[in-house]
Amino acid sequence: MRDPNFTGTVVLVCHHDEGGALGVVVNRETNIRIRDLLVQLDLTTDRDNGRLVLWGGPVDQSTGFVVFHGGVEDDSGWNLPGEVAVSPSRQLLMTLVDGDTPYQLCLGYAGWGPGQLDEEIQTGSWLYTEIDRDLLFDADMSDRYDQALATLGLRPDQIWMLPIDE
Repeated sequence: MRDPNFTGTVVLVCHHDEGGALGVVVNRETNIRIRDLLVQLDLTTDRDNGRLVLWGGPVDQSTGFVVFHGGVEDDSGWNLPGEVAVSPSRQLLMTLVDGDTPYQLCLGYAGWGPGQLDEEIQTGSWLYTEIDRDLLFDADMSDRYDQALATLGLRPDQIWMLPIDE
């Protein structure tokens, strides 16, 4: 991708229709710990969660999305293949933080207008593959990009991108 925001990213596309698309980056950590974010949100938990919040994308970094193994009601988020769900629900976040279900917390998102993502895929700006639950919840952050490419039979050194025009 020519945009430096997305160089080397793995984006989980949550919603895609004629009105546009929305996704969250699942391989870039922020320096914010989940426990510290919960304190900022006036949420409490007995668990000491020192994991880092993920940078979900450049759009509206005050909006959070939880990516987890499971499902949601249609009005609470998106159910994706492989029993993966994404939701902006604060209540669901607290349930996940206090439970044993694997999850990732992302701040911000990537958004595309009508037809924009389809056009970017056709011009080769994006590669896409099926959702890999192991990649989302078990893989080290530093390995996720390489693992996503491997599902397509590719390595990073086989990807060539035009330099960003400055």
